Amino acid sequence: MSKISKHIGQCIKNYRKIQGLTLQQLANKIHKSRATMSKYENGEIILDIETLYNISDALNIELNKLLDSPSTPKNELFTIHNFINKSPFFKANRLYIYFYDGRHKRLKNGVIDIHQKMGENNVYEATLFISTITSKGRKAEICCSGKVIYSDMLIRFSFVNQFNALEEDLLYIFNPLELRDFTEGLLSGISSVDLMPCAFKCLVTLNPQQPCTKLKQQLTINNEELKRWQKLNMMIIDNLG
Repeated sequence: MSKISKHIGQCIKNYRKIQGLTLQQLANKIHKSRATMSKYENGEIILDIETLYNISDALNIELNKLLDSPSTPKNELFTIHNFINKSPFFKANRLYIYFYDGRHKRLKNGVIDIHQKMGENNVYEATLFISTITSKGRKAEICCSGKVIYSDMLIRFSFVNQFNALEEDLLYIFNPLELRDFTEGLLSGISSVDLMPCAFKCLVTLNPQQPCTKLKQQLTINNEELKRWQKLNMMIIDNLG
């Protein structure tokens, strides 16, 4: 049982009891069994970022409250942050991004390069190249430059199109708590072509992926995600992809 998992589990238990929820009630909220929920609270299972998000949403608290606490010893907090900073996505030199553009019904991919450090802590220069994947190969490359900011749970990129300074993009991805070569995120901005705000579910990986039907399906919003987005955004979303 790791100190990190035990600490997070204890935080979950504390907030659950404060809200008067039983173990079964919280388990029902995140669609898990009571036994699994008990293992989470006892630190017997390493929680992934998506499950942590679901739990924080069910408890109606900020995600970082499950990772930090005034009563947590400083050396334990250092262990938690040190563990997170060992994520392969933390300050990786190159990342690969994939998303499905429903406007044109095309799979798009890109390469993110992280460069030298800027003046601020945990802020680095970054560039983004996006291209459309077609049956004839790749085309319509877009070049953007900007910066990346690292935090314990999220990595935030902000880019400006080098050919159109009015077009900006924001990319948020989860910094995985476990070692893996992929993570999910959201790419959003204002499209100068459609003159409308747009947002895409995206997959960010450490290694290039082969474009295929499975990848397209993975990037299409499923019913469970639709329900979550409807709740978070308080609006009607229809999956037309």
